[in-house]
Amino acid sequence: MAQKLHLVMGGRVKDPRGQEFEDLSALDLVGIFPDFESAENAWRSKAQQTVDDAEMKYVVVHLHRLMEPNLGN
Repeated sequence: MAQKLHLVMGGRVKDPRGQEFEDLSALDLVGIFPDFESAENAWRSKAQQTVDDAEMKYVVVHLHRLMEPNLGN
């Protein structure tokens, strides 16, 4: 079974409705996680810390989908 790696990252976005980050050199790379559940927990924690700042956004990137797109989920 292939690993289902997930990246959690965040930073200040140009528009709170989008995902275009202002300064890529200032991204907060939270970490790479072995499954969605642990990535979601890390994302939730970071998002909660910045809940009052509409221009800060954290996301979960499904690395396994980028690494092996033919495998699906």
